[in-house]
Amino acid sequence: MYTPPAFRDDDKDSLMATIRAARLANLVTATADGPLATPLPLFLDETEGEHGVIHGHLARANPQWRVPAIGDGLAIFMGPDAYVTPAWYPTKQETGKVVPTWNYAAVHAYGPVEFFDDADRLLEVVTRLTNLHEGARAAPWAVSDAPPDFIQSQLRGIVGLRMPVIRLEGKRKMSQNRNAADRAGVTAGLAASERPSDREVSALIPS
Repeated sequence: MYTPPAFRDDDKDSLMATIRAARLANLVTATADGPLATPLPLFLDETEGEHGVIHGHLARANPQWRVPAIGDGLAIFMGPDAYVTPAWYPTKQETGKVVPTWNYAAVHAYGPVEFFDDADRLLEVVTRLTNLHEGARAAPWAVSDAPPDFIQSQLRGIVGLRMPVIRLEGKRKMSQNRNAADRAGVTAGLAASERPSDREVSALIPS
């Protein structure tokens, strides 16, 4: 990931927060036939290893798990993002030398990918993933709510994923390369947006 120094995010707490907040990630593997990518809900177990271990699953019919990967896999986690119009920059009125851009946060996690189909391991992964996303609901659904034979049949249709993270790259592009007045203009413009993601980005822009 191209990351100019002004946008580099090396803070581990920040990186982990972006990963935890991402509801959907992209798993990318390089193969002899070219890159393969699949959008997947993934979770990071931060108690395993130096940088944690990523877990998830994909459809058994998905060819990505069958094609041998060349080198490490890549999981891409995106944080909030927003379009930034030059109209918000006071510099536009002063010089006119401004262009549109995009503010965003992203984390790239790299590591060796293991695919597996052991039923007990798969059940643990889908249970943890379900609990993660159902936990905040008033009446959360649990894997155990479904008949056991039905769950077993569903497990036969998926393949598990385990990726120990050996390297993290973080980028937080939040108008750090603009002067204070321009940053204030972007903060105000995004804060007034009807888009929730715009307002999230507004809160991340340094003053």
